[in-house]
Amino acid sequence: MRRTGGERVLPEVEAWLARRTSSAADWPARALLSAKGDSRISVVLPARNEAETVGEIVAAVRRELVEAVPLVDELVVIDSRSADDTAVRALRAGAKVFAQDEILPELHDPRYDGKGEVLWKSLAVTTGDLVVFVDADLREFRTSFVTGLLGPLLADPSVAYVKACYDRPLLGAAEPNAGGRVTELVARPLLNLHWPLLAGFVQPLAGEYAGRRAVLERVPFVTGYGVELGLLIDLLDQVGLDALAQVDLGRRIHSHQSTEALGRMAGQIMHTAWARLERQDRIIPLHEPSSRLVQFERGHAGHRAVTRDVAVAERPPMATVPQYASRLR
Repeated sequence: MRRTGGERVLPEVEAWLARRTSSAADWPARALLSAKGDSRISVVLPARNEAETVGEIVAAVRRELVEAVPLVDELVVIDSRSADDTAVRALRAGAKVFAQDEILPELHDPRYDGKGEVLWKSLAVTTGDLVVFVDADLREFRTSFVTGLLGPLLADPSVAYVKACYDRPLLGAAEPNAGGRVTELVARPLLNLHWPLLAGFVQPLAGEYAGRRAVLERVPFVTGYGVELGLLIDLLDQVGLDALAQVDLGRRIHSHQSTEALGRMAGQIMHTAWARLERQDRIIPLHEPSSRLVQFERGHAGHRAVTRDVAVAERPPMATVPQYASRLR
């Protein structure tokens, strides 16, 4: 990856970029199959109301990475309370489908919801030594998303976690990365301020990533939109920068959320960062941050204030959950 202009990045980050950044084209499926050995690989799609896209993604992975090249051992969709036929289409396309609330039902709590909850629960119903997470709303999906993320893990046992990077176009916008609004306005400034070793991640909030089960089960999962930032910060603390990698997957096309929804996402990400600043003794808190986010909607009588809760709940490391630990014995 080439750096141009402006201030120099930290030497550690510059060295990491050169050593731990690769391209999906560097990792063809046949070569990965040779490197796989006895490792089991699980691909997980968290899905809520993604009937339009989930079937195509599942079918592509099954066709190219289960049948044509037997790289993936387990293809799982976790249905997160969908109101459409997401589960039916995923099942028909060849995935094993689990309902979110049927996994570890004794731990069900309405406070815990969102993508991070689904990802955390997926560890309890999959068996792969390597776990690949892929969002279910991707359009123009390519199986190189999966093989690219697996490449560094299969090639180097010292790599524990791999994030995707890509261009994120916003429909109707001229800039190739206009879709990454929360990344540029919230996540990247936070990381550069407080965790500058993570400044080399092009897409710190990317929804596609892969990791070793032995590592993923040792870190907490934020249950809402802060899960990606939380995992990145916690894994840096657990395994160090050199055990993290990123792979350029080209371009990612998906549906976009409203500005108001992105505001709520930003609020959860800021709460996630605050919790880690406090936990890692990087700040001396003099107050508890408010979990209320006031936004405005225009009505017939003018602007109306709408208050939403952006607090983030957090699940403990899966390895500490007795029901999970007993399964491993």
